[in-house]
Amino acid sequence: MKKRALVSVYKKDGILELCKYLEGAGYELVSTGGTAKYLSDNGLNVRKVEEVTGFPEVLGGRVKTLHPRVFSGILADKRNEEHVEQMKNVGLEFFDVVVVNLYPFEETISREGVTEQEAIEQIDIGGVSLIRAAAKNFNSVNVLTEVGQYEEYIEMHKKTGGKIPEEYSKRLAFEAFRNITGYDYAIEEYFGKSIGVPVFPGLKEIYPLRYGENPHQTAVLFKENFDNIFKVLHGKELSYNNLLDVDAAMSIIGEFEKSSPSCVIIKHGNPCGAAEGSSLKEAYIKAFQTDTVSPFGGIIIFNKRLDMEAAEEVDKIFSEIILAPDYDDDVLELLKKKKNRRIIKFSFGHLNYEFRRITGGVLMQERDMKVYDKEKLRIVTDAKPSERELQDCEFANKIVKHTKSNAVIFVRNLQTLAIGGGQPSRVDSTKIAVSKAKQFGIELEGSVAASDAFFPFADGMIEVAKAGGKCIVQPGGSVRDEEVIKAANELGVAMLFTGYRHFRH
Repeated sequence: MKKRALVSVYKKDGILELCKYLEGAGYELVSTGGTAKYLSDNGLNVRKVEEVTGFPEVLGGRVKTLHPRVFSGILADKRNEEHVEQMKNVGLEFFDVVVVNLYPFEETISREGVTEQEAIEQIDIGGVSLIRAAAKNFNSVNVLTEVGQYEEYIEMHKKTGGKIPEEYSKRLAFEAFRNITGYDYAIEEYFGKSIGVPVFPGLKEIYPLRYGENPHQTAVLFKENFDNIFKVLHGKELSYNNLLDVDAAMSIIGEFEKSSPSCVIIKHGNPCGAAEGSSLKEAYIKAFQTDTVSPFGGIIIFNKRLDMEAAEEVDKIFSEIILAPDYDDDVLELLKKKKNRRIIKFSFGHLNYEFRRITGGVLMQERDMKVYDKEKLRIVTDAKPSERELQDCEFANKIVKHTKSNAVIFVRNLQTLAIGGGQPSRVDSTKIAVSKAKQFGIELEGSVAASDAFFPFADGMIEVAKAGGKCIVQPGGSVRDEEVIKAANELGVAMLFTGYRHFRH
């Protein structure tokens, strides 16, 4: 029985070499439209699919392969005697290999100005159906859906004399199902956006990690559009913990995408220093001053192209990862001298939703994109904030919203002075921040303090005032707000209510 391969591809890379091999191995090539022409023009003997079906392409190519003579040949299980007998009685032929890749839907919708009709025309119907049918029947059919599979398949075919192992065929089926899952997700997401409905992220590529949060835990990264955002320019592979810290760093630096030169330092998912400055060097020095111990082995991220002046400062300590939108050439030469340092170039991007796996389900929420509305900001005390303090209030909120709750931070002149977070008690977070300031010899007099949620009692606010805080920004909303406001008035502290809580768990 002559073997047959059905070939219908949009991407032509590598297809000529694969089909030449299959023809040489005795396969009859059956193909569609543009693929058939491409193969024929390059000297291969190709049978057009309409010769098999006896039915022409119709509806501008929307219907080509959707025919019983095609799908029977793909879905017939050669181990099933009844299937084999029916194929023989009806005069149908088997397919042994199906090679399909799909219309470029994602590429199309990524183009600026693409219309909905243009997008719809790139939704592949027949291709997805062929892939699904072949993958279901992997015991009888090998399905190839990616250009990168061709060379390996040829080698496997040579090695086994065409008797492809079932486990290998099953892996090809898995990759096929994963391929169409990602494809369908892109379509779902496109339509979801057009009608305002959120969808769960499509995760197309599995990237193994050395281990998880700890060495005894296994872990992988399921990529969405990771490679479009990050480019590792130097250093070893990113670990699970590295990726968590990178995500934390990206979340905060996104607050400063259009700001003056800014720097944030991250350790174990929390900011340990942040600042804006007239230059990246100044921003880094100010951020580092917040805590001169924690940045060692931490992550440093900038919002502008990294120049030599800032890089020379950064190079004075060991940091696990440095991130910037771009780097001067001489900067890369300098930073690459430390072999264990990872250097990453990133593109700004904002996630609309975030997900967390919990026992029995998955939580989804809109990402916390708000800082506060300046128009709705309420000054609730007799003392009024200065213009500088108002600027610091906004800066402080951009940082405190990314600090583990309960969180209280002190800021002055667009520079974090002390950060306290991750405590069940807000007053304890305040005391930790004050303690850290004393540890590093930082004066808190005249500073602004931000709290991620309201002060439930006056004690936390009093700790801020005792430390030298002259202005406090918080959401408000406690049943004891009046008690807290009264204490602030007695201490001469200005206080603002934003109306926006920023819990982070």
